[in-house]
Amino acid sequence: MADLDLVRRLGAAEHGLVVVAVARPSGTVNTSVVNAGVLDDPDTGAPCVGLVARGDAKKVDYVRQSGRAAVVFRSGWEWATVEGAARIIGPGDVPDDQLATLLRDVFKAAGGTHDDWDEYDRVMKAEGRAAVLVDASRIISN
Repeated sequence: MADLDLVRRLGAAEHGLVVVAVARPSGTVNTSVVNAGVLDDPDTGAPCVGLVARGDAKKVDYVRQSGRAAVVFRSGWEWATVEGAARIIGPGDVPDDQLATLLRDVFKAAGGTHDDWDEYDRVMKAEGRAAVLVDASRIISN
């Protein structure tokens, strides 16, 4: 079984660019390309995969409904998929300052940097951004 060190390496090689897959209620699969990275879960301290999504994105609704997600990291022909329970932490789930810190942490874990964190926080709040955290229950790779 692959591990999170491989996931971190693949994520860094591709600037955190990954594919996230979530089941729709119909049983079909919703996929999208996002930036993601490995960070410590703010509640458990265990490593998890995090990404930031607009609050009105369908993937957020689907994660809330299914409670699961898969995230595929790849570089060249090498890949690793992290599958597991997933949850949303967004506006109203935690105090604004905690959410701002979490969104920054997820962004940094995905390789992001910013010249003006106050502006970053303002945009994230205006867009209703939320963190999607995926437990690394299963990691498979080629």
